[in-house]
Amino acid sequence: MRFGILGVVEARDGAGHIVALGGPGVRALLGVLLLEAGRVVPAEALIDALYGEEPPESAANALQARVSRLRRALEGTAEIARVPGGYRLAVEPGDVDAHHFRALLGEASGLPPADRLPLLDRALALWRGPALADVPALRGHAAALEEARASAVEERGAALLAVGLAAEAVAPLRALVRAEPLRERARALLMRALYGAGRQGEALEVFDEGRRILADELGADPSAELAAAHLEILRAVPVPAAAPAPAADRAAPRLPARLTSLVGRDADLVRVAELLGDHRLLTLLGTGGTGKTRLAVEVADRSGGFAVFADLVPVPAGADRDVVALAVGNALGLREVGVRPSGERADPVERLRRELDGRAALLILDNCEHVVDGAAGLAARLLADLPDLRILATSREPLSVTGETLWPVRQLAVPAADDADAARAPAIRLFADRAAAVRPGYSVTGDDLPHAVAICSALDGMPLAIELAAARMRALSAAEVAAGLGDRFALLSRGDRSKNPRHRSLRAVVEWSWDLLTPEERRLAWRLTVFSGGFREADARAVCGADPEVLFDLADKSLIARGPDGRYSILETISAFCAEHLAASGEEPGLRRAHAAHFLGLADTAYPGLLGRDQLDRLALLRAEHGNLHAALRFAVRTDAVLGMRLVGALSGYWWLRGLHAEGTAAARELLTGTVEAPPGLEEEWAACVALVAMNGRPPAPSAELMRRADVIMRRISGAVRRPFLLALWAIAAGPPDDHAEQVELHRSGGAFADPWSRALMDLGDGMMHLFNGDPVAAQPPLKAALEGFTEVGERWGMATSRDTLSITVELAGDFEGALALLDSALELVRELDSHSETGDLLLRRADILLRLGRTEEAARCYDEAEAQARRAGMPATLTDLHRGRGDLAAALGRWPEAERRYHAALAAPASTWHSQRSRAESLYGLARAAEVRGDLTAALTHARQALTAAATHPMSRYLTPSIRTLLTRLPPLS
Repeated sequence: MRFGILGVVEARDGAGHIVALGGPGVRALLGVLLLEAGRVVPAEALIDALYGEEPPESAANALQARVSRLRRALEGTAEIARVPGGYRLAVEPGDVDAHHFRALLGEASGLPPADRLPLLDRALALWRGPALADVPALRGHAAALEEARASAVEERGAALLAVGLAAEAVAPLRALVRAEPLRERARALLMRALYGAGRQGEALEVFDEGRRILADELGADPSAELAAAHLEILRAVPVPAAAPAPAADRAAPRLPARLTSLVGRDADLVRVAELLGDHRLLTLLGTGGTGKTRLAVEVADRSGGFAVFADLVPVPAGADRDVVALAVGNALGLREVGVRPSGERADPVERLRRELDGRAALLILDNCEHVVDGAAGLAARLLADLPDLRILATSREPLSVTGETLWPVRQLAVPAADDADAARAPAIRLFADRAAAVRPGYSVTGDDLPHAVAICSALDGMPLAIELAAARMRALSAAEVAAGLGDRFALLSRGDRSKNPRHRSLRAVVEWSWDLLTPEERRLAWRLTVFSGGFREADARAVCGADPEVLFDLADKSLIARGPDGRYSILETISAFCAEHLAASGEEPGLRRAHAAHFLGLADTAYPGLLGRDQLDRLALLRAEHGNLHAALRFAVRTDAVLGMRLVGALSGYWWLRGLHAEGTAAARELLTGTVEAPPGLEEEWAACVALVAMNGRPPAPSAELMRRADVIMRRISGAVRRPFLLALWAIAAGPPDDHAEQVELHRSGGAFADPWSRALMDLGDGMMHLFNGDPVAAQPPLKAALEGFTEVGERWGMATSRDTLSITVELAGDFEGALALLDSALELVRELDSHSETGDLLLRRADILLRLGRTEEAARCYDEAEAQARRAGMPATLTDLHRGRGDLAAALGRWPEAERRYHAALAAPASTWHSQRSRAESLYGLARAAEVRGDLTAALTHARQALTAAATHPMSRYLTPSIRTLLTRLPPLS
């Protein structure tokens, strides 16, 4: 079967008959697949090509429908395969006219003019009209093909001139100039062709016309090439060959063969091609194993022009410009052919310049980092002398040549474990593709997907590392590979034997970069591994004594990366390698202590701002340093309990505001082990540890003695509290005290509520106590005062909690819509805090109110959202209460068996905090109602009595008491 896009899109069967394809949508789809014949085209790329930047919501379904129609049209002749991430048209590139056209151009490149002509004629004969003429959506691809066609016409014209057939070149060149009047090379060739055919006057008219058009359209003068042709004609210079031809006995250089498909680099391919069109020197930057070479070769292959690939790895480190030029000459097939009379070698740079002169060539300088000065010198010289040359370099640091443009080649994107489209992420697609090569038929299934995500995440999305890991799938499962990455250098120690030794193991990849560092750079590199999750320059100076210049040098050499926000980061693989050197250096204990002290200072400085208008800025700062703060905490817990408690105290407010309730629990529990009393001066920090463990809701809970001792500390607080948020944490952990009024008065008289935030917290507590005592009307004034106080200082958690609690008073008054409005405003605030736990709790409350309003579908969606948030935050108490809520929903819909299952699930969870008692009372009441419905009155009576007892233990569940008593009056007493 033959396919065509050099004209209208067409397909022919084996007999040469045109296949009926259908409408423009199907033809456009075939056009895109033919542009990538035999390669996988991601579904996203197909949608982008067919619909542009604003695809309809139904684009994915529409694409599937088009694929089905195209399959029917091509049935029996060509297969469209659905593969992970996209589609592939199973045809050879040679069966598509556009690819055949480019192949002929590549074959012609570098041949003598007489040998080039037949190939160029065959290539241009493939054209039936404008490329992709009936597919307007692909006009960008069509323009690239038309440009290649125009270049081929120019090359053919130059070849005709070179062999003395100037007259034959006139017509096609004139047609090209008419179509593209600003195309100066074509105009210069037409002038020479006319002059060579004895039509000097017409040639000069063509120049005058071009000069006028350039002035009118661009305000520019004729190019040097056009002016030179004009001068030659005026001087009656004999017609020259258009370009020097290489020796007839030497074949054009070839690009390295691609043995695997390029996965996950669609955006890079497009952007690098665009940059090469606009800039003559482009350097692909990145650490080892990111796929710079593979990307460069693919870009060159798709360009279809004359390309030279020079691998500089064999060149000795530090080699100068001449030695690098010799390596490039070898890639071109140049050899030394004797010596000059003086005995000196021919200048390799000059020989290279002569060889490339007049040729539109792309030179790939691969792996420049160890010869960066020599490569830079050669690039500068060649670019200055050869205006038609473009250079694509790959390196771990820039060449730093004037005019150089940089394109960082990043690691492949790794999805989150819960991402619905995780299997289609570039890193996962690469892992699946390479694993299938060693284990035929393998695909990333639902069971393997979490392990594949863990593998790709641990390897930073580094393509080479992922390929090495996938190769181990020959003998191991994905779970075993993931587990083995604790010692990644041992696991990934055997790769493709055909590759350069530095790419056969993960350690070799990193060592290649390490060996190129100076002693000062290595010392700073291993010191920087004390950071976790990135760092700022100021942090590196404070903790590691970093010289900013050395830091910049490491970034230039791709050992670390500098983000747009100025923060630096280190890949996990690089960090693991450098950490080995840190451990051997003897500096680690001192550096880790300096790191912990530095970030304790940062947390201490940020704490006051958490309780005011700068809250979001302070949270953003602490969130950016989340990894460092927890690395500091882990070190302190192991080595210095005092430092650990100070960190817990400084971070407890941050954890709560962000909804990270479980974050510090493990550290707090370990710090409390064997510590039954607070260390002197750390009473608040010790109490914060007890509160965090108590609030977590997971066993083991703090002992009664620990809770008693912490309560004593909280009652003894006098004067201003150093960590005001501790008051809120303790109230939540311990529940309402019996002597609330006395305690508030004691703290007020001692000055504990001197600051505006603490005074608002006192009002919030007063309002809650009125609620707990069953008086929602009396609760409203202090709650409104609390909301006003928190609003005045600009603190979002307090505002949200005040509105949430006010919504309860409104709900109890029967105004459910008013309660929803207050809850929605509270939700906006906690979402600004990015608190999943608070969001989950408020969504659960919202769902309960929607259910009381009879809006069951909305309630069901709200319960689903609440569960997603609670799972992200790791909140077992909220998940337990969700069983109760979904039980109420099932009951409202008359699905009583499901309701009973849900209530039993809620009761099966341990009642770990005093808040859990409300859910327990509501679930028991639900079971009593369910038992009554199915006629089991004995069970209904038992559950109702248990519910009545449970309701009495939690002040907010007392609203159930009238309903439970009403149910009891309907039930006969037990005999």
